[in-house]
Amino acid sequence: MIELLQEYWRPFLYQDGTHITGLAMTLWLLSASIFIGFVMSVPLSIARVSSNVWVRWPVQFYTYLFRGTPLYIQLLICYTGIYSIAAVRAQPVLDAFFRDALNCTILAFALNTCAYTTEIFAGAIRSMNHGEVEAAKAYGLRGWKLYAYIIMPSALRRSLPYYSNEVILMLHSTTVAFTATVPDILKVARDANSATFMTFQSFGIAAVIYLAVTFSLVGLFRLAERRWLSFLGPAH
Repeated sequence: MIELLQEYWRPFLYQDGTHITGLAMTLWLLSASIFIGFVMSVPLSIARVSSNVWVRWPVQFYTYLFRGTPLYIQLLICYTGIYSIAAVRAQPVLDAFFRDALNCTILAFALNTCAYTTEIFAGAIRSMNHGEVEAAKAYGLRGWKLYAYIIMPSALRRSLPYYSNEVILMLHSTTVAFTATVPDILKVARDANSATFMTFQSFGIAAVIYLAVTFSLVGLFRLAERRWLSFLGPAH
């Protein structure tokens, strides 16, 4: 174990030569996909609860599609499937984008987490107290102002416990990134195992790193819940 750590501690944490690897790569995959997915999911969740079927149905189809298929397949389609299309390779911008494994991986992860997050936020919007909305309308709030100042802030706060689960699941889902040759924690562990045949030690180190990141995320979300959901607690 000590010899393995001495040789691979740097790749496990942040760098192998000039390439970002291990924990640093996993955190980049997680933060980039979660950020993109969150930004996309806010307007999509509003569209998801729209009374207009032409607005609601495309979003509903998108969330069903990405929630109903494995992330592994979605990654393979983004990484190898799309680039196999001649029309994609003929476009310089698309060709450059889909040739990069990291771009394809973040795209697949972002689309996947966006689908789940959209449903989480849409559910929070539907469960809002009708009295809050009526009170806001009584004060003259309508349209985008109603969503910007009342509905979405309340929905985002109430979604925290469910959204925290999605972030943690997304962290665990990054383990499929090695399929696209992205050097995340699991790929470093696989490389270490192939080179040293120390299977238990190699994957054990990876498990400890994932466990530490998970506990850190849980702690951060607990602090956020204590800050923004304290009004839901019992009155003293």
